[in-house]
Amino acid sequence: MTSDQRFMQLALALGRRGQGRTWPNPAVGAVIVKDGVIVGRGWTQSGGRPHAEPEALARAGEAARGATLYVTLEPCSHVGKSPPCADAIIAAGIARVVSAVEDPNPEVAGQGHARLRAAGIAVEVGLCTEEAARDHAGHFLRVREKRPHVLLKLAVSADDRIAAAGHRPVAITGETAKARVHLLRAQSDAILVGIGTVLADDPLLTCRLPGLEKRSPVRIVLDRALRLPGDSRLIHSARETPLWVMTSSTSDARAAMKLGGAGAQIMRVATTETPPGLDLQAVSNALSEKGITRLMVEGGARVASSFLAAGLVDEIWLLRGPQEIGLGGVAALDTQPFSVITQSPRWRVRATETLDRDTLTIYERRL
Repeated sequence: MTSDQRFMQLALALGRRGQGRTWPNPAVGAVIVKDGVIVGRGWTQSGGRPHAEPEALARAGEAARGATLYVTLEPCSHVGKSPPCADAIIAAGIARVVSAVEDPNPEVAGQGHARLRAAGIAVEVGLCTEEAARDHAGHFLRVREKRPHVLLKLAVSADDRIAAAGHRPVAITGETAKARVHLLRAQSDAILVGIGTVLADDPLLTCRLPGLEKRSPVRIVLDRALRLPGDSRLIHSARETPLWVMTSSTSDARAAMKLGGAGAQIMRVATTETPPGLDLQAVSNALSEKGITRLMVEGGARVASSFLAAGLVDEIWLLRGPQEIGLGGVAALDTQPFSVITQSPRWRVRATETLDRDTLTIYERRL
């Protein structure tokens, strides 16, 4: 590994610290190096500002002059809620910029790199591009397709079931796997479930890892007819952790007012007739408009099947426990065989991991 690669890997790791906290902005990392020594580092802060580059420049101070900046996404060149990062880099006297990938945002789209080159700064683009594109996939999809990156999390038994007969909940995975899921929640902008999961499990959907309790994502419930109980844990915690309820334009107005009064935000979207339900493309577009870039879909079988059938899943985290549930158990996917994931040419295995007695397989969509 070259020194350039090593410093870019550090920038990528720093950027990931902001995942789940920076939306609607991408979670960028930056490292400033002079004479082989790191003199500044930064990552996009909560709420999307300050950006990574000014954070790193502030730490470097005068040492930035003549140094190299490694950054995981092209520095911005437009005036938004903060001044252009490209101008701050020029003013700091940076001599060289190594950028992982160009920003597809039309307000940037190569203009940041062009401005740096025009100022006499050496600019190199394309180091660790694949990793950077994966880290910024939500930002790229929001710009290009007006939807967030969707990660589907499934926890299944050895015989591909998610619950016992009658949708009775059963423990499928152990504590190590559950901790990994909670970390994944902290790295997501939002987490989504269907009303069936809420009625069956009464989940809280927060991150409960020690020290990360404040990094819980926005909770989203697909609830076409507004059946969300007023005494659910989601409603009781709606004023502490954001809760968005997505429903149809014809759902009961009184129920909407009641849930809204309890702290939930009601979002009305289009529906589909076959199958009956909320239009998931409309759901994705609405979440993108709200700034969501990284969406974790966590349940249940109907919601998972629907997102897969709609072609809206980009990544799958499949956690498999060692025990079988047996006859009568609820299939992991409501309307499709499980082979649409495990044996489909659409998906490739990116990584596998053992978590005590459980296994984690990460699939990503083939381009």
